Amino acid sequence: MPDLLDSADTGGRDRALEASPVSRPASVTTEPNSSPADHGKWIADAARDARPLLLFEQVSKWYGPVIGVNKVTLELRPGITGLVGSNGAGKTTLLRLATGQLRPDLGQVSVRGIDAWSVEAKRRVGYCPDADAFYEEMTGRQFVEAMTRLFGYPRREAVRRAGAALEAVDMNGRAERRLRGYSKGMRQRIKLAQALAHDPELLVLDEPMSGIDPVGRQEFVALFRRLAEQGKCLIVSSHELEELEKLTDHVAIMARGRIAAIGTLAEIRELLDDHPFSIFVECAVSDDRRTLAKAILDLPDVAGVEMEDAGGIVIRARNPRRFFKEFAGVVLEENLDVRRLETLDDSAQAILGYLLGGGR
Repeated sequence: MPDLLDSADTGGRDRALEASPVSRPASVTTEPNSSPADHGKWIADAARDARPLLLFEQVSKWYGPVIGVNKVTLELRPGITGLVGSNGAGKTTLLRLATGQLRPDLGQVSVRGIDAWSVEAKRRVGYCPDADAFYEEMTGRQFVEAMTRLFGYPRREAVRRAGAALEAVDMNGRAERRLRGYSKGMRQRIKLAQALAHDPELLVLDEPMSGIDPVGRQEFVALFRRLAEQGKCLIVSSHELEELEKLTDHVAIMARGRIAAIGTLAEIRELLDDHPFSIFVECAVSDDRRTLAKAILDLPDVAGVEMEDAGGIVIRARNPRRFFKEFAGVVLEENLDVRRLETLDDSAQAILGYLLGGGR
């Protein structure tokens, strides 16, 4: 991948490539010809680079009476973090807070220690939204160049950066077509290109692989990994855990506006294995309910079964992966007609669709 160039020079002049402050080592020594002021700047840069790239501190956001995110604390450093959760879990609100599109009602969101709402913080962030918002009459190249100019680069620099970003997403050969004629996958690539053009430290990617074909997904995975190796922080939102597993094993799971779990998949699964959860099961035939309750009690992960007046049963169990495998075996072996299965607590809601096979 070609190098995406240095930070914006709002003074209106082009300049040669130079190393980003992020790439400097944490231990800073004074160069032979450097002044005390230069040395002080290097120390300040090193101290700032030691701060988390993205930090949420007890952040809450409301939309009237509806809670978008609720007391979220999250710290991200260089690397790739997946963000998963069902519709309405709070993922989009979290990403908009990270990119400075929303301000928290409570708490603080910062990028490298800078308030995410500030212009200085926004300059460090690249955002690839889920929704399309294009000037459809533009070509792909014109659009990326225009976004780069709006960032503050002079024309020649914007053209150069746009070309590098388009090449990074494999769109250089298709960038002269008008956006209105692009496929979903091509539009995704253009959105990613504009997010990369100013070489941000933090990349916020909302469903970036939606509409991308299998070959394109492999290309995106390789690109994201290269960016992470360069010291960038990527937060990638997706509905599908299986998709994120190919990219990273570090995920944050959202449920009802909260971070339900964060860590590697192995750590989360180990944590959840010992956490009891409840499910409601309804059978089409009353005799099936009694047969199921009796058979379920023999399973090692079941802590209890309660018969409900409404015609169902409530099961308390641990180790969801093993339990649901054994539960399915009981249903098939006894030839039971299960009409409804519903989780009753947040822990199960947060994991059923994602940790137990990657989809609802």
